[in-house]
Amino acid sequence: MKKAMPDLLAALCLCLFLATGTSARQSPTFTTFDVPGAGTGVEQGTYASGINTGGIIAGHYVDASGVSHGLVRDPSGAIVTFDAPRAATDADTGTSAYSINTAGTVAGTYIGRNLVNHGFVRASSGAITSFDAPGAGTSASGGTLAQTINAAGAIAGFYLAWGGPDHGFVRAASGAITTFDVPDAGTGFLQGTHPLSINAGGAITGYYVDASNVYHGFVRTANGTITTFDAPGAGSASYQGTRPQSINEAGSIAGYYWDSNTVYHGFVAPPSGAITTFEAPGAGAGDFEGTVAIGINAAGFIVGYTYDAKDASVGFLRGAKNGGIANFRAPGAGTGEEQGTLPISINEAGTTAGYYYDASRMAHGFQMTP
Repeated sequence: MKKAMPDLLAALCLCLFLATGTSARQSPTFTTFDVPGAGTGVEQGTYASGINTGGIIAGHYVDASGVSHGLVRDPSGAIVTFDAPRAATDADTGTSAYSINTAGTVAGTYIGRNLVNHGFVRASSGAITSFDAPGAGTSASGGTLAQTINAAGAIAGFYLAWGGPDHGFVRAASGAITTFDVPDAGTGFLQGTHPLSINAGGAITGYYVDASNVYHGFVRTANGTITTFDAPGAGSASYQGTRPQSINEAGSIAGYYWDSNTVYHGFVAPPSGAITTFEAPGAGAGDFEGTVAIGINAAGFIVGYTYDAKDASVGFLRGAKNGGIANFRAPGAGTGEEQGTLPISINEAGTTAGYYYDASRMAHGFQMTP
């Protein structure tokens, strides 16, 4: 289902004008989609997580039994679903795709029949290879969680053993796995190192949790050098701090931080120079409200969402040059608590993929094309 969004056109065109210095030539459109077989209950439905340069989307759907299954959607709208071999079929288990590269190779995580997490890589041909990081736990809730894949086929993520800290890994396209920890990462449960994004040059960003449960950002170069950072204004109490989410080919990082009042704020960190913080219009100012930046493309456009005073999420697009920000809602998105629009990924053409929760909190995939 494709719909033009005339109520958002002025705001989005303004954002593009501020970002590029040129006028937008066409109206942005939304395409919403549901996987056949997706459940219709609360938090069931269709979740889009990544989009590549060709407009192919990866994600997962949750069926009526609460089981997750991977999906790949091509620009024509055709959807292929898949399950990793030996993925469990109980509620709250299954296969989840998180990232897709230019070749159409997908990375993600599945929960096996013994409730252990495993990483997987799915080739564009459909062949699936599962893998485990060395040292990953083999008991329930432990294991390997693949998060991101770059153009060269390198995958980054983290692994854990129940009761202990998380550790980072990077898996080369050849299958060789290197593990790493940020030096100041804590060694307790839910502490440790959490890579979330890898760019074409092999630079990885993510966050680590220290011994006081404070979040901090890091970037790891392809040669293994790790630099840590904190966004200005980030809180320093437990479960506050800095959380990078995405790194582009130039090395610019987008993410968010919690302040001392546990309010979210967006930031962009260039490879050199000062970190810029920002707020999207309408962002709430209460606990766990505010601005959450998620994805950044090569041109520096950033997508994310806000939590408003009703605890509903509203999408935003931030321009690259002057930082103009425009909000948007997917058609059919709810406006109540734990409802709304959640953009997750933006490709080089500026096309955004994500999902929204409707008024019944069922999830639906969407694509926004500028």
